[in-house]
Amino acid sequence: MTDKSELLRQLRIDRDARPTETAPSRRLWWWLAALIALLIALGAASMLWLHSAAPAVRVAVAKPAASGAGAQSGASILDASGYVVARRQATVSAKITGKLSQLFIEEGVHVKEGDIVAKLDDRNASATLLQAKAGVTQAESTLLQAKAAAADITPIYERDRKLAQAGVISITALEQSKANYDAKQTDVAVAQGNLAVRRAALEIAQRDLDDTIVRAPFTGVVTSKNAQPGEIVSPLSAGGGFTRSGICTLVDMDSLEVEVDVSENFISRVKADEPAMLKLNAYPDWNIPAYVIAVVPTADRSKATVKVRVGFKSRDPRILPEMGARVSFLSRAQNPANGGATSAGAVTLPPDAVQANAGASTGVVYVLHDETLERREVKLGARDGDALTVIAGLSAGERVAVGDFTKLSDGAHVKVVDR
Repeated sequence: MTDKSELLRQLRIDRDARPTETAPSRRLWWWLAALIALLIALGAASMLWLHSAAPAVRVAVAKPAASGAGAQSGASILDASGYVVARRQATVSAKITGKLSQLFIEEGVHVKEGDIVAKLDDRNASATLLQAKAGVTQAESTLLQAKAAAADITPIYERDRKLAQAGVISITALEQSKANYDAKQTDVAVAQGNLAVRRAALEIAQRDLDDTIVRAPFTGVVTSKNAQPGEIVSPLSAGGGFTRSGICTLVDMDSLEVEVDVSENFISRVKADEPAMLKLNAYPDWNIPAYVIAVVPTADRSKATVKVRVGFKSRDPRILPEMGARVSFLSRAQNPANGGATSAGAVTLPPDAVQANAGASTGVVYVLHDETLERREVKLGARDGDALTVIAGLSAGERVAVGDFTKLSDGAHVKVVDR
């Protein structure tokens, strides 16, 4: 029993026999632990502060430019607004002043060249024509009479001339006979001249009567009716303040085109025969293939613009004069002016995702790599509603930061939000 107790006593660990730490050593460990905890806390606080101070941005994804008739010819490089106009349009009026008696047209009526549009009161013109015809008849009768008298006196003069040569009659008698002969010949010449005058007057009277009938100068559509039967019409408004100068307005619908004003800063992008795409304000979802007819070689100094004529590749009855239109000038699939760059990689972005001045051809975007920004310069195309075309510098699918550009910079960290 004693042996077991002794054995257990020997196996017992004496805790008081462990080496003890000194007080300064314990304090050092406590200071180190406190310092480490402080550094961890400061690091967490700084990370929290940096994350909260990072500018908040939204994300816009670059989308491929829309395909279709416009994309087949190239990307839009410039937009301009204008109006549909007719290159062939006329205010139809009478050549003479008169009272409108009949009107054969209404707005929207199609007429062909030479069709009768209206008639003026022709009673005065008809009476003048009858008078001119009577004058011609009288002049013809006078000429016949003068010719008959000249024919009668001719053999008498020839006889007197022979008798004078034979000495039968005196020189005085011969001179008298010659004077009578010359007078009759003069009467014939005067009668011929008078007949020519009468015939000219007849032609004028006939034309005045014809001018009472107003005809369409070309094939087109009547867009406005400006006079009513009973009103006085005159090409020069000679009849007073209530006189109508025109009867109707006629438009050749086959001559419709669009005129737009392009800023002279970007007129170098527009060339004749280049493709374009039209959208009418009345039909915003209708893309109309078009082409550049010509760049008018003069500038408007007051607006600093150059007029460009754009034609339709196909006609449609929905296209009407004076409609508002928006023109997108398209680049070709390979444009040497762009350094040979193709338009196949064109993408679209929201306009607020691009930092650019109004009308500028280049801009800056901030591409997102996780939460870090990369500043990148891009070449801009046209803006169509809420979509801005980027011709070069950005690929489809890349994420772009949308936010306050004054707080964004290359390499900066940002906070992405969903709003």
